Amino acid sequence: MKKIGLAWQILIGLVLGIAVGAIFYGNPAIESYLQPIGTIFIRLIKMIVIPIVISSLIVGVAGVGDIKKLGKLGGKTILYFEIITTVAIIIGLAAANIFQPGTGINMDNLSKKDIGGYVETTEQVESHSFMDTFVNIVPANLFQSLANGDMLAIIFFSVFFGLGVAAIGEKGKPVLAFFQGVAEAMFYVTNQIMKFAPFGVFALIGVTVSTFGVSSLIPLSKLVITVYGAMIFFILVVLGLTAKLFGINIFNIIRILKDELILAYSTASSETVLPKIIEKMEKFGCPKAITSFVVPTGYSFNLDGSTLYQALAAIFIAQMYGIDLSIAEQISLLLVLMVTSKGIAGVPGVSFVVLLATLGSVGIPLEGLAFIAGIDRILDMARTVVNVIGNSLAAVVMSKWEKQYDEKKGRKYLNEIMGTQEAAVRKVS
Repeated sequence: MKKIGLAWQILIGLVLGIAVGAIFYGNPAIESYLQPIGTIFIRLIKMIVIPIVISSLIVGVAGVGDIKKLGKLGGKTILYFEIITTVAIIIGLAAANIFQPGTGINMDNLSKKDIGGYVETTEQVESHSFMDTFVNIVPANLFQSLANGDMLAIIFFSVFFGLGVAAIGEKGKPVLAFFQGVAEAMFYVTNQIMKFAPFGVFALIGVTVSTFGVSSLIPLSKLVITVYGAMIFFILVVLGLTAKLFGINIFNIIRILKDELILAYSTASSETVLPKIIEKMEKFGCPKAITSFVVPTGYSFNLDGSTLYQALAAIFIAQMYGIDLSIAEQISLLLVLMVTSKGIAGVPGVSFVVLLATLGSVGIPLEGLAFIAGIDRILDMARTVVNVIGNSLAAVVMSKWEKQYDEKKGRKYLNEIMGTQEAAVRKVS
C-alpha cells in the first residue's frame, strides 16, 4: 500500500478527533489524555521557529549585502501590510453592518465564559502605541528577546548581523556557511516534526470538541456564518484581486499551501506552519532574503484574519447590547484597531486582548466578550487560515514588486505540486 499524503493524514486526524471529542463530550478525562499530545506538537513547532527565522534571514540578508535595498524592502512591506489590514478592518465593519449578526439575540440564552485571564495582558496593550511598536523592534537584550519569542526584535538583530557578515567579506564566509547549515538542518527537522502533525491535530481538535458543545454554537450561529463568509470574501476578492494585480493566481497559492492550511485550521495556530511557509515560498520563486523577512514580519503586522474578526466582533457586541454606533464612532474604532493590532502577535489570545483594549474606546461593554469566548476557537480557526494565506501572498507580492521573483522556478514548483496532488487524488479514488 502506497503512503498516504500528509494532507490526507491530517484530515483523517481531524475527523477522528472530532468523532472522539463528540463521543466523549463533557468527559474531563479526554482533555487530560489528549491535551499533552497537542501541547507537545505545538512546542515542537515553537522550538524550531526562531532558529529557522534567524538562520534564513542572516543567510538571505548576507546574500543581498545592501542596506539601501533592505530599507526599501522594509518600507514597501510595511506600506503593503498597512493597506491590506486596513481593508480587512473595513470588510469586517461592512459585514457586521450589512448582515447585523448581533441584532435580535437574546443574551439570556447565551452562556458566559471567564475572560479574566485576558484582562491583565490587556493592560500592556492599552499602553501600547504605534511608536512603541517601532521602539520595541530594537532589542535591549537579545537573549531576553529570544526567550520571549519577540519576533520583531529577532528580525532586527538578524538583519543587522547578516549585513555585518556581508561587510567583512572573506572573513564572514565561515559564519555564513554555519548559518546555511543551520537553516538546512532546521528545515530537515521541520519535515520530521510534520510527521507528528496528524497526531497533534487529532489531540487538539478532540479536546476542543469534547469541551465545546453544539449548544453554545447554535445561538451564535449567525455570527459564525458571518465571520466565515467575510473571511472567504476577503480571500477570494481582496487577496484574489491583489494577487491578480501582481500576476498571481490566488488559487495557486492555496494549492501550494494545501497541507499547511489544513494544519493551521485544525490547530488554530499560524505559528505551526511558519517554517513550511518560508520553505515553500522559496521553492515557489521568492528570494530567501525577502521570504525570511516578509513572512515573520507579517506575523506582527499583517494579521488580516485577526483584524477583520476584531472589527466584526466589536460591532456584533454593540448590536447585541442595542448600541447604535455612528459613522464617526466606527471610524474611531477603525483607527484604534489599526494601532492596537500591530506588533503584539506574540501575546496569547491576541484577538481577545486587542478587543478588550479597543471596545472601551467606543463605549462598548467589555463583558460582551464573555458571551462569544466559548466559540472563539471555531472563529480562530478561520482567521488563522486567512492570516496564513495573507502572509504567504505578501512574500510573492514583495518579490514581484522588487522584481526579484523567479518565474521559471515558480512555474516548475507549481507544476510539481499539481502533478503530486493529481496523483494523490487518483491514489485515493
